[in-house]
Amino acid sequence: MKTQKPCIGILTSGGDCPGLNAVIRATVLSSERLGYSCIGFLRGYEGLVDPVEYMPLTPANTSGILTQG
Repeated sequence: MKTQKPCIGILTSGGDCPGLNAVIRATVLSSERLGYSCIGFLRGYEGLVDPVEYMPLTPANTSGILTQG
């Protein structure tokens, strides 16, 4: 029997928030270490409405976000 890997979802509401990229990156790295998958919802709360819009977050695609605004 194959069990599904636990998943962490990240949702932000947009706007300026100093340090948020660091929190996202740390969450992705920690979830990877713990064997969880991680997804980021697109377009804030609108990403939760059908059709739900999200993207997988991985150490590879979150690398370099610490210096982005």
